[in-house]
Amino acid sequence: MTEPGLAARRAAHDLVDQVTIDGLLLSEALATGTLARLAPEDRARAQRLALQTLRGMDRADRMLKPFLQKRPPLTVCNVLRMGTIEIWSGEAAHGVVNACVNIVGQDKHTQGMKGLVNAVLRRISEERPGAWDRLPVPRLPDWLRGPMIEAWGKPAVEGMEDAHFAGASLDLTPKGDPQSVATAVGGTVLPTGSVRLQGSAQVSALPGYAEGNWWVQDAAAALPVKVLAPKKGEKILDLCAAPGGKTMQLAAAGAKVTALDLSERRLERVSENLVRTALTAEVVAGDALEVAEGGWDAILLDAPCSATGTIRRHPDLPYAKDGSEFGALIDLQAEMIDHALTLLKPGGRLLFCTCSLLPDEGEVQADEALERHEGLAADPAALEIDGIDPAWITAEGGLRLRPDFWPDLGGMDGFYMVLLRKPA
Repeated sequence: MTEPGLAARRAAHDLVDQVTIDGLLLSEALATGTLARLAPEDRARAQRLALQTLRGMDRADRMLKPFLQKRPPLTVCNVLRMGTIEIWSGEAAHGVVNACVNIVGQDKHTQGMKGLVNAVLRRISEERPGAWDRLPVPRLPDWLRGPMIEAWGKPAVEGMEDAHFAGASLDLTPKGDPQSVATAVGGTVLPTGSVRLQGSAQVSALPGYAEGNWWVQDAAAALPVKVLAPKKGEKILDLCAAPGGKTMQLAAAGAKVTALDLSERRLERVSENLVRTALTAEVVAGDALEVAEGGWDAILLDAPCSATGTIRRHPDLPYAKDGSEFGALIDLQAEMIDHALTLLKPGGRLLFCTCSLLPDEGEVQADEALERHEGLAADPAALEIDGIDPAWITAEGGLRLRPDFWPDLGGMDGFYMVLLRKPA
């Protein structure tokens, strides 16, 4: 007889292995079809368990350390981590231990460690009540934690780690009145006008989804368009547009929007959301650096970046990456800023933003762009919008958002944005 939940646990372990061993992001691992043969409820459970394991990995390692004389192979470590987290999240220890032993036993390279897994997880299940909660909040890996502390200081980084471990709420951007959407879905209106739901929810089943009254978008990610302040009839280019939240914001404001992205597959989602929300934009697949059409009133450049600001919803990132590709991303961002400025009409506006917590992808990029381009100016007055704390405005005139902001409201993604005005 198959242990209940075994298929989901096997799939979750496979996902965690693909992130920590193969270096794939969770989204890339999911695209490999790992979950394709599972029933929908098992697919959802596997994804939840994989996220839970990645989010709590550092804390699980601290709990496991006293019971391991030496570190087993990483795939076995991942089974132990997953089992530890499940036990301390309230799952029945007997079922968790049996499933984890089964997972290790199915691989000829690890089946000799069934006894170790059985013994260690049983010891974990016998730990004193509250042992899990007394452990420190999971820390970022050293390769990222060091630069973050250098940029923001240790107390701020510890606050971000608290936010990462807590995870992210579901935020919605209303097409119309925020309070009407909040009332319909049972959420609350945030200071910046986004609607936040606590707990998990099936997005497509929420009131107003089918009618296109809102779309999913973190509150921080909704702010660049508010700063850009699109006007009805303006010709606006949304570079790197997928998954399309900002495109829909621009279209809802009445702008004539062209949404460009390198990925045709991701643009399919943009088109689907435009149809659902009854909004209009031209959707184009292409390379942002090859765009030749000029004369744009405004350009929104949400540039490719490290995505370190999204760890609270993507806990796989610190384990799939090691920072080695960030230098190339920083160079690409500068190149994209320079090219976008050539496409603006005189006096046009460029909103540059990244979902990064690294100043090299934010404040430093803005400073260097202002130095490279005579007459280019940041516009800090554009940041005077509802919900923005003046303390978030930076020296060069940009806006720095961090996960440790709004701790009483559930935090936000890390983001940087700046509105740059081309000389007339």
